Order: sequence, then structure tokens, then C-alpha cells
Amino acid sequence: MDYKKELQNILVGEVSTDPQVLEINSEDTSIFHVTPACVTYPKDTNDVQRLVRYASEHPEITLTARAAGTDMSGGPLTSSVVVSMTEHFNKVLAVTEQYAVTQPGVFYRDFDRETLKKGVILPSYTASRELNTVGGMVANNSAGEKSLTYGKTEKWVRALKVVLSDGNEYEFRKISRAELEHKKLQNDFEGKLYSRIEKLILDNKKYIEEDRPTVSKNSAGYSIWNVWDQETDTFDLTQLLVGSQGTLGLITEITFDLIKPKQHSRMMVMFLRKRHMRELGDMVNTVLTQNPESFESYDDKTFGIMLRIFPKLLKKLGGNPFKILWDFLPEAKMILTGGIPKLVLMAEFVGDSDAQVEKAALKAQKEVLKKYKVSTHVTHTQKEGEKFWTIRRESFKLLRENVHGKHTAPFIDDISVRPERLPEFLPKLYAIMAEYNLVFTIAGHIGDGNFHIIPLMDYKRPDFKKIIQELSERVYALVGEYDGSITGEHNDGLIRTPYLDRMFSEQMIDIFANIKDVFDPKNIFNPHKKVDGDMNLLLHSIKKEVKE
Repeated sequence: MDYKKELQNILVGEVSTDPQVLEINSEDTSIFHVTPACVTYPKDTNDVQRLVRYASEHPEITLTARAAGTDMSGGPLTSSVVVSMTEHFNKVLAVTEQYAVTQPGVFYRDFDRETLKKGVILPSYTASRELNTVGGMVANNSAGEKSLTYGKTEKWVRALKVVLSDGNEYEFRKISRAELEHKKLQNDFEGKLYSRIEKLILDNKKYIEEDRPTVSKNSAGYSIWNVWDQETDTFDLTQLLVGSQGTLGLITEITFDLIKPKQHSRMMVMFLRKRHMRELGDMVNTVLTQNPESFESYDDKTFGIMLRIFPKLLKKLGGNPFKILWDFLPEAKMILTGGIPKLVLMAEFVGDSDAQVEKAALKAQKEVLKKYKVSTHVTHTQKEGEKFWTIRRESFKLLRENVHGKHTAPFIDDISVRPERLPEFLPKLYAIMAEYNLVFTIAGHIGDGNFHIIPLMDYKRPDFKKIIQELSERVYALVGEYDGSITGEHNDGLIRTPYLDRMFSEQMIDIFANIKDVFDPKNIFNPHKKVDGDMNLLLHSIKKEVKE
């Protein structure tokens, strides 16, 4: 079938089968390459509705939403039709001091610029804040450096407009019991949707509670446990749509709640040697007792790359280069006396005055030094802390652009366990990793127990696929043993959907399949993500080569 001709006849927006366009849309930042049949650029909601109605009449066609393509799981990849949202669904519609209304294709950097005019922010922004869109944040239930205090995107979505599989747009928000009962009386797709999801929850309450993740960050599966709040008797289907990776419908509009950020901060930095790693879990828990707003980390590989590209980093930081060099003096002394640290931990304290945050950071430093023989440094100014944030936020990009001969291979990149379990969990994790001839980096949100483990590999290595299967099996089995999540924020996609049964029971996997069937009975939206994982598809989709 000539997809381009067929679809162009029904859309106001554009359709492309240009080889260069298809190539761009065949990859995200994962290990996969999947070439789509065509890429569509819907002009407005009517176009999205036309696409869905057309797909519902043509079973061979599926629709996969795409925004900035920064996903690390293969979530926006498809061999069928890409629905690209950045070209036309890219407007911030309204901003107040309490909330913002936006289209999904808006880049976070542009959204942030508009909200800051009102002195407010969306605090679930990611490390890739300069590259990703707000729609991608909703689709993946993303989180970032402030998630320790403010949680994930699921907590900040007030309302969503979504085109569902019947081709109509609906608005979802938290509703009361009376509103729910009214919805259920509707003899239409929406009414049946509410009725069936409530029945699914009530019929499976035992399994849902037993399988509810106990970690603070989880993007695995559908968050069915967040829909019905028994205490307030409210019902919120946005909690299923957030983190669903476009498998339940196509989001056309988002309303976010916003907060006014604290204006002052200081950072307490810890430089860990190899001998400190066995105490890492205990150190993390010690710092957490002092209530930092953010608690992040990056490892020696990232630090080493930073040293190699120091001129580029100076340009990125901006300002007076001599002042920046002076700010790096504590790190220079530390390297001269003991070499590059194995791991750098960054605990940031925020408040309403400089005196308040300095006191909090110094108190945390005192507690750490009381228990551990580790190098620490408290930043003197808020600006000084920005150098650490730049390295942390740019860590994955730095690795992708500045390590030659090997390439980032995210496949066990997003595990999460409760911080109090780290002293037991981490030694076992390192023991597994030590059995493989791999160079890997570790960065992430250590205060949440959320680690981004990125192997650096040659994709042409003969045992590349075998390592992906074997190491994933072992690491996810360990995560399950400690009641953790196989994905704290990057989501399931192609890479983790086949492993959801390592984390959830058979009954819970069936519940996920039922949710998909209720929303998308014709399997129009982004198949083989979240449910119906396919190991053969995973292995077949791995890149055969990486462009330099």
C-alpha cells in the first residue's frame, strides 16, 4: 500500500517517506534501529482524529507518537506510521502562577522559558531538559534531579486531552465519586472506559496492592494503583495515561501544575574513592536524614571525560573563565592528592536565604565526616554549584559524543531500589557487572536509589546480543529480589517490556493487558510496548552499526 498517498489524502498536515526523514525517525537514543513506513505531521486535533479513524479501518497500520526522540528504550520506534508532534503541536497555550496549558510537542526548554516569566517551574524536568519535550515527559512519566523532593511527572499532570481508539478526543482529570457515577451512565466509549477500568480495579484489588512498587520512582507497567484514591474516593485516569508511552491514545494537550522554586541553594559534594564504595549505601542514607532537595551522582568515567574536554565545558558554563578555573580549585587539589574520584555525590540544599542553605549543607557535611573518611566540599555560592550540575546533566551526552571506538548501550540503564536497601544491593550488583568484560558508567539520582548504568560497547562485538539478554536477566532478577523497579523513569519500550514479568506477577501482567484492551481494542497505538513484549523483536531491532 502507498501509505504516503493514502494518508496525505486525509490529512491537512504533511506526510513524508523521504529516506533521510525515515532514517532520522528510525532511531532514538536507545540501542535500536527500526525504519518506519512513513512519518506524519498532524496539523491539529482533527488531523490526529483522522489518523486514528483511518488506522482503525486498516489493521495493518499502527500509530506511534514521537516528539524529540530522546527516549532510551525504543519507545517511539515503529515499522509502521510515526505521528510526529514537534512540528505543529508546539505551542504553550496558557501560563499562570499555578498551572500551564501546553501542547505535547513543546520542548521543555521553551516551556520553562514561559513559566519562568511567572516565576514558576515544572519540577519533574529531566537531565536532558535542553533536548526533550513535555509530551515525552508525560509519555515516559519522567523525572530528574528534583524528583527526590517533588516526585515524578505523574504528580504534576492536572489534565490531559487525548484522542482514543474510537477517533474522538476526550479530556481526563481527577474526578469525584459523583462524577464517576455520572460518567459510567454514559452509553458511549468514554462511559464504558470508566466502567471497565473501575471494575478491573475492584476485581483485582488484591493483586494490584501486592504488586504496587514500593520504590519512590517507577515507570514500569501501567500505574493502575494510582487511579483510585480510596481515602478521597476520587478517580483519575490521567495516572494510566502518564507513563503509557502512547500505547493507550495520542495526547493532544497537557495541563501541568507548577510550583515557585526556592531561590537559594548550596551543595555538599562528596568525592568517593574505590575503598568507599562498600559504604556507599550507608553514606546515602546518612545524607538523606538531612533532607536535601536533590541528591545526584556521576562516576569516574564521566569525570575523566570532563577533564579531557575541559575547554568545551568552560564554554558551556559561560562567564569569566578565570573565575570558573578558580571554582574548580577544590577538585584540582583532590585530584593531585588522590586521583580522580570513583564516584562524585552532589547533595543540594535549598531555602529562602543564603544563611539557611549554607547552614543545612554544613550540617550534612558534619554528619558525613563524623562517620566516614571521605573528601567533601561545600560550595561557597550558588553559581559554583552549577559546574557540577552541568557535568551531571550533560553526562550521557558527553559519553555519546566523546568516547571513540565504543558507544553508549543503554539496556540496564534505569534500575531503582529503596535507598535503605543499597548496602545489600550494590555489592551484589557490582559482583554481577564484574563478571563481564565491560566498561560502564554510573550516574543518576542516588537519593532515590535510581541508577543509570550505561555500558560502553562495540556494537559489532560478537557476543553483544548475548550480553544484553544475559546481563538484563541477571540484573533484573536482582532488582526483583530487592523489590525494586527495572525502570525508575526511562520506561519499558522495546528494551524492557519482555522483562516485566521479572518485576510483576502473572496476574499483574494480565491486568496490564486488560488495560491495553480496554483503551485500544484494535491495537492501534504503539504495539509491543508496555504489553506483549517480544524478545525476538528486541534482538532483531538492535543496531547493526553506529554512525560516528
